[in-house]
Amino acid sequence: MTTDDWLTIDALDLEAQGVARRADGKVVFIEGALPGEQVRCSVGRRKNNWEQGTLIDLRRESAQRVTPACPHFGLHAGACGGCKMQHLHPLAQVAIKQRVLEDNLWHLAKLRPEQVLAPIVGPAWGYRHRARLSVRHVAKKGTVLVGFHERKSRYVADMQVCPVLPPRVSAMLMPLRELIGAMDQRDRLPQIELAMGDEVVALVLRHLEPLTEADLQRLRNFAALHGVQWWLQPKGPDSVQRLDEGGPELAYALPEFGVRMPFQPTDFTQVNAAINRVLVVRALQLLQVQAGDRVIDWFCGLGNFSLPLATQAAQVLGIEGSEALVQRARDNAVRNGLAAKMRFEARDLFTLSATDLVAQGPADRWLVDPPREGAFALAKALAEVHAAPVPGWTPPRRIVYVSCNPATLARDAGLLVHQAGYRCTHAGVVNMFPHTAHVESIAVFDRDASA
Repeated sequence: MTTDDWLTIDALDLEAQGVARRADGKVVFIEGALPGEQVRCSVGRRKNNWEQGTLIDLRRESAQRVTPACPHFGLHAGACGGCKMQHLHPLAQVAIKQRVLEDNLWHLAKLRPEQVLAPIVGPAWGYRHRARLSVRHVAKKGTVLVGFHERKSRYVADMQVCPVLPPRVSAMLMPLRELIGAMDQRDRLPQIELAMGDEVVALVLRHLEPLTEADLQRLRNFAALHGVQWWLQPKGPDSVQRLDEGGPELAYALPEFGVRMPFQPTDFTQVNAAINRVLVVRALQLLQVQAGDRVIDWFCGLGNFSLPLATQAAQVLGIEGSEALVQRARDNAVRNGLAAKMRFEARDLFTLSATDLVAQGPADRWLVDPPREGAFALAKALAEVHAAPVPGWTPPRRIVYVSCNPATLARDAGLLVHQAGYRCTHAGVVNMFPHTAHVESIAVFDRDASA
């Protein structure tokens, strides 16, 4: 339904929708609209307290509005849904994300950081070293689609290029379509996952049926022509295996610490390798590790923070939920000559109790890097020990918390500040995903001396 009302956009929400209010106070979320603009919209959904619509007319344009670099970005039918903010200047995107973080900390945790950190930013294009590309053979049109889903749809966008992918990967989209279209199992290949290391482009092909010898040869020919590694995934992520051995291993370096991190293509690694390197450096600078410190890295993964920490601290304990992942982290420590200073444990971090926390022993500093669910059990356990101190156990003097969800960061920050005796001394954003509404953050909590 199209309305004749002109609305003034006050803000952007977490989905990069413009937020306006009608004269009666009803909130309207408008796709494609930017703060400061006056717009009309087509309303698609109506509820008692809010409406959701799409921009159809623009009377006053934001000075921060830019022409999207990708031909597949937009509000039209069939537009790619991988990016949501290409119409907004990249620096303005960062400012919006900083406001999202600050608003979450205030509204959910009733706190403001003592210092707002300068944002961590990097290249706005060609940054995405990880991606999950859907594959669909459209028999009626005699073509194959490889790309992200359309906006608000399960259909695969008809993508020919993707500026957020590295140029050499973007240039492979059409050849990949041709490859899949020529394969015997073209209807049983739902996904290609991209994982890039410093020297390797790995492509993981999900296949629902065994591949024929002819299809395997087609993959080998493609690999030789485009300089990629093929990995095959017949079932879950743990089933991946190289099509052919040889060549460099999939790995990335953290050169500031002399660390090299091998990984499997289905492992969690940061999408933006350049920003990750800066983030690790910044996190360790903020942690202020001393040579004699014992540090715990909660949610340590493969050791992205743990191994660099071991180049500075006396002892590092990395804790993760999966024994298989912990073993991989141990292997990485051995390969980097850091095993003597490191220990890794597998533990369910979402059911952690105060007793479990104390059993890990005291540490001078913590690095916390949880998934989107946050670290509620950890923060709650720390608050409980603060309320009922345990003789011989002392809380960390400083915590650096890296978050991919400002809402769960704010929830946990509220516990740390209001119930565990900490101050939020620093907080800022990390623009890990330019042109998306994803907000990566980093926050610092210091133990109050009087606590």
